[in-house]
Amino acid sequence: GALYSRKFTIDGEQISLQVQDTPFVSLEDDTDSICCQEQINRSIYWADGFVFVYSITDYESFRLLRPLHQHIRRIHPNANIPLLLMANKGDLLRARQVSSKEGLQLATELGGTYCEVSARENCEGVHEAFQQLCQELSRSSSSCNGEKRRGLHLVRPKSPNMQDLKRRLKQALTSKGKSATTL
Repeated sequence: GALYSRKFTIDGEQISLQVQDTPFVSLEDDTDSICCQEQINRSIYWADGFVFVYSITDYESFRLLRPLHQHIRRIHPNANIPLLLMANKGDLLRARQVSSKEGLQLATELGGTYCEVSARENCEGVHEAFQQLCQELSRSSSSCNGEKRRGLHLVRPKSPNMQDLKRRLKQALTSKGKSATTL
């Protein structure tokens, strides 16, 4: 999963947003337990908020959200972490498998907000949804009286692309050093 970083201003305050894309989360066989990589667990641990994205044309992507939320609650049992449930592919109404009512119902059950967007046709809707979540994060962090959540002291994961570049550079330098010493 890639790590995306953006800076912007909300209510006069500079906000640094890091979005960790978490692919490869799946349900284990026919159970309601999820299977995910350790990197995703680390991302869950340091996260200040969550955006659950599913496709309205793929019921399985929707079905994954409740077990994922339960997994997050095991990592953060007492935390009040903002959650946004985002239904994507709002432009593909003819292929809809998940109703707006089901999405809204799940968001209410999980204690989050709900929006339906089409990233393809209206990226502004996606931007507004993230901005809404950031405003909620800003309100919740200011109500903590300056105290930080326990997970924020951890080193946040670096972008896999940067890690790959560093590994390649190290390999290149190592191989040059070996060839120079063998001459």
